[in-house]
Amino acid sequence: MLVHVPGPWSPLLGRLALSEIPYKNLILAPLFVLIVLVGLALVGWITKRGLWGYLWREWFTTVDHKKLGIMYIFLGLVMLFRGFIDGLMIRTQQMLAVGPGDNGIKAMGAIHGYLTPFHFGQIYSAHGLIMILLAATPLLVGLMNIIVPLQIGARDMAFPYLNALGFWITAAGAALIMISLFVGDFSHNGWFGYAPIFEMSYSPGVGVDYWIWTLELIALGTTLGSINFLATVVKMRAPGMTWGRLPVFTWSAVSANIIALTSFPCLQVALALVGADRYLGTHFFTAGFGGNLMLYTNLFWLWGHPEVYFVILPAFGMLGEIIPTFSEKPLFGYVAMVLATFAIAGVSWIVWLHHFFTMGMGPYVSTEFSVATMLVGIPTGVKVFNWAFTMYRGRISYTAAMHWALGALFLLLIGGLTGMMLSIPAINYMVHNSVFVVAHFHMMLLCIVYAVFGAVIYWWPKVFGFRLNEAWGKIMFWLFSAGTALVFIPMFMLGFMGETRRLDWPFDPHWAGLFDIQEFGIAIYVLSVVSFVVLLFVSIRDRAKERVGADAWGTSRSLEWLTDSPVPFYNFAMVPEINARDEVAWRREHGFLDIRPDHYKAIHMPNNTPVALYIGATLFLLGFALTWRIWWLSGIALLATVALMIWRSAKGDPGYVISAEEIARLDREARQKMPVDGGDTVPVGGFAGGQIMAYSREVSDQDRSHRGPKSW
Repeated sequence: MLVHVPGPWSPLLGRLALSEIPYKNLILAPLFVLIVLVGLALVGWITKRGLWGYLWREWFTTVDHKKLGIMYIFLGLVMLFRGFIDGLMIRTQQMLAVGPGDNGIKAMGAIHGYLTPFHFGQIYSAHGLIMILLAATPLLVGLMNIIVPLQIGARDMAFPYLNALGFWITAAGAALIMISLFVGDFSHNGWFGYAPIFEMSYSPGVGVDYWIWTLELIALGTTLGSINFLATVVKMRAPGMTWGRLPVFTWSAVSANIIALTSFPCLQVALALVGADRYLGTHFFTAGFGGNLMLYTNLFWLWGHPEVYFVILPAFGMLGEIIPTFSEKPLFGYVAMVLATFAIAGVSWIVWLHHFFTMGMGPYVSTEFSVATMLVGIPTGVKVFNWAFTMYRGRISYTAAMHWALGALFLLLIGGLTGMMLSIPAINYMVHNSVFVVAHFHMMLLCIVYAVFGAVIYWWPKVFGFRLNEAWGKIMFWLFSAGTALVFIPMFMLGFMGETRRLDWPFDPHWAGLFDIQEFGIAIYVLSVVSFVVLLFVSIRDRAKERVGADAWGTSRSLEWLTDSPVPFYNFAMVPEINARDEVAWRREHGFLDIRPDHYKAIHMPNNTPVALYIGATLFLLGFALTWRIWWLSGIALLATVALMIWRSAKGDPGYVISAEEIARLDREARQKMPVDGGDTVPVGGFAGGQIMAYSREVSDQDRSHRGPKSW
């Protein structure tokens, strides 16, 4: 039986009414007008240039893992900007509202600052959810999408259509939270939710419903992606790419997606139970009706803490690729690094209870989870020492990418040490629910952001064929680092001074100076965003001067640097034979880096399809309709989703074949477009392999007939 909702409801529009659109809000109304104008200008520009056909053929319907990865990264950057604006609003509110007395901006209806507590709660909740699940996660998944198939010598992901489906479902979740800005409200009870505040009796609006279906869509998209990544690495490795030769970034992707596959269903179950409470009148989390409040908290953090390592492990993998390249050395302690990665992934499942030490679980349970939390520091410390030993006596090049990698290491140390503090129940009791915890968490999340920016600079030339501007990359790094210091060092101090999280009115006037410093740090962050835009503009403007060959840095080590830059849609003209762990470094040392195939074979490729986009659109409609309880639209959207899935399954995809002659022509043209040298090649150490395969297994016999077998 459906729960009766307060307020008006109609069979046609459900709870949706004109009053739910905040056209009188002095912030949202102008923002809505601005977005509409920018959107119309963009549509007009695309129409004038005649780009709709190109966008439909090459991007909206693509199943190419590289283009989907780029779209994931674009989505992540857009949501990162949205989450940053939320953070700016939070810092500005606290800076304006600090101190006793009535200091609110009356035009905004605020008693303190410029935001009402209800709107502050929405912004705070949206900021956390967006930054973790719609900024960090798409950025990392996008980079994994682009790089992992290249690092293992695959043509594409194991299931290209499933890859597109995962992206469009994630995009549907992003669209749902974005539309909550202008139609209704978003949840105000934290990004992770509090039982029983999300129950209908405490939160009768649609904000919690937006939160439920946004998270459900993101979880579904991520789960589908994790299946695809694991199948790709298990089944699609090139000949010779044994488990002992997998690059560390690929290993980190494997461990992260094992976490995703096993943890995101926990989140989906928890949200389904919340939905049952709100829609069907069950009481899983209502103590007065036989429910258990802590049941939700356990289910959520059973997903939530492994999810922290789902986003941090790929960042560690990025550091494991960047640091050896710019140290001109192999990664120190490869086996130890792989074991440490899986040790972190394993321990991540037995630490979730430290998120609520204050629940009164007793000394024995607290001790066990305290020790388990401390154990995470051991494999993490192994990684830090191995990165340091990789740089030791290396010829370090302090490129922009290396700047970001070293910054990530510094933040990891701060976040790790404060995490060890929080793992001690006695300290946790003192600072629990304070902004000290928020500052610690941001150190870890910013470690990911630093690694992502370093990886974008590092792999950009492989994807687009030209380098990003080094000077502006470093300017952005120093501005971003200054902003980080000015915002979060005062936050650690405020946590010790007693400021709790989610505080829209900081009442203590002694905090005012630290809030002013944080606001200045936000201003520096704004300058770093401007520098990022300038970085892209200058780099694209000067792209002809920054063209690169296959090996953009001249010291790269893993397999993705063997293929052309930018990477062709088929990845490799012939699937390469792997001879060593650092294949490109090995080929560079032994003079095989520039060998091309003598003949080619036809390649089977998947067709583009709009079905994934259609399913993403129908799932967005389903989430929107369930949020507003528009039952007829919910039914149509659900039936359309199921029908599209069945139709696609019955239809299948025969794909298409690129002839050997066409591959030869495309490979020749790609080679001619690249610079001859491909970068400043510096001799580096490689690994001796067994029998040399010049390019691939298919051409190795012919190659040996000319050269004769040669062993090293």
